[in-house]
Amino acid sequence: MGRIQFGSLGPINGKVGNLVISSWKGKPYVKSAPGERTVPPTPKEMANRKKWAMAHAWLKPVTEFVREGFKGYSDTIEGFIAAKSYLLKNAFEGSAPELTINPALVKVSFGELSLPQHINVTLNTNKELQFTWDANDIEFANRYDQVMLLAYDIEGGYAYTRLAGQLRMNGSDTVNVQRGLNRTLHVYIAFVSANRLTRSNSLYLGPIFIE
Repeated sequence: MGRIQFGSLGPINGKVGNLVISSWKGKPYVKSAPGERTVPPTPKEMANRKKWAMAHAWLKPVTEFVREGFKGYSDTIEGFIAAKSYLLKNAFEGSAPELTINPALVKVSFGELSLPQHINVTLNTNKELQFTWDANDIEFANRYDQVMLLAYDIEGGYAYTRLAGQLRMNGSDTVNVQRGLNRTLHVYIAFVSANRLTRSNSLYLGPIFIE
């Protein structure tokens, strides 16, 4: 049943007949209510369902990170949904049923903010990932951008994250990865502006094996 919000002249929200009326970011949407399906899904539909499920499972452990990294992605989608949309379009390799997600093609942040030069990551003796980048020749407006760091154990379904790390002008930051041994972490870096309104594309720094 649909509801008329804010009085008799307000927007309708809910189901009216065979229509479903809703809104997203203040914009109204109307679509037909789904009918009962009478035919089995096609192989292409099954492949799309598998890709959707794989993308959802891959991103779930990094939900908090991509919510920040894909904030403001477009007028209609952002956060987890936007990250999944990007992954579905850009990060799959192979053909059904042999589909894989290439971590190097995944973005966990998206935007127009520039990345610094000479970004590098190493594992130090304290079981910390040491990130470094060139802090020279930084425009004044970007000095207070903050680094966003992600080390993702895909097989274990666990991620180490830093959403508001060191300032760009500092040139380095660390993430402690002491939990567990003998696993591979896939490492990403991005930057967010001081006012949290703009972000950079994430950069994949490769896999690092933790012994």
